[in-house]
Parts: sequence; structure tokens; C-alpha cells
Amino acid sequence: MIRYVALLHEGRSEYGVSFPDFPGVVSGGATPDEALAEAAEALRFAVTEMRAEGAAVPKPRTLSMIRKVAAREDWYDMDEAIAAYVPLLPPKSNVERLNITLEKGLVDAIDAAASKGGQSRSAWIAEAAKTRLGAF
Repeated sequence: MIRYVALLHEGRSEYGVSFPDFPGVVSGGATPDEALAEAAEALRFAVTEMRAEGAAVPKPRTLSMIRKVAAREDWYDMDEAIAAYVPLLPPKSNVERLNITLEKGLVDAIDAAASKGGQSRSAWIAEAAKTRLGAF
């Protein structure tokens, strides 16, 4: 999976994320995890739009490459930022209906966790799969 360097900044009430490889693509969230998850969605949206417009998508630079050019590319702030690698999620596609078999106890645990989080079973399983695949 392709990953891009993201810079996580702590603000007064939330966290902000920017991408040195994508000027103007920013995201945020109440927690670092939420901010990075939202950043992955923002990155997916930006790349999808770039591809639709026929624009070239930049190749990911390493953190060391970004640090070397930070002085010349002064629009982003490396000071006090936490660097993270955010995956480029695949484009959203059509939903596919599945028929799977799971142990009853596991289904009950999934349903309880999904209900607690205000999600459907499918949404909870999809989120768990993305997490396991490293998409968040």
C-alpha cells in the first residue's frame, strides 16, 4: 500500500494534519487517531480528484527527503510536528454483498460493539478490516 508522509500538529482543541507532498490537503480531528483517519480520507479524495482531472499524482517522498527540502518548501511547518505515514486508500467502489459464516459468540460480540459505537454490523466489520489491513 502506498503511504505518504503526514505532519500531525497539536492545536488548542484538536489535531491538524498536512501533507508535504500535497500542498493544501489538510485534515483534522479531536484525537491524533481521528485526525490521521480523516487525513487518509482527505488524501483519497485529493488523489481521486487529481486523477479525474488528469493531473499527475506526486510520488511519495520519504521523511528524510522532505526534511532536506523543508527550508525551500516553507509552506509546511516541521517544528513540533509528529511525522506519520498515511496510506493512500483505494478509490471508493461499489458495495458488494457477502455471505460469511462466523461463530455465534463472535457475531454477538461484533453486534454489541457495533451497537455501542452507533454502527451497523457491516460498517463495524468494514472498519475492523481496514484497521487490520493498515488503512487507518
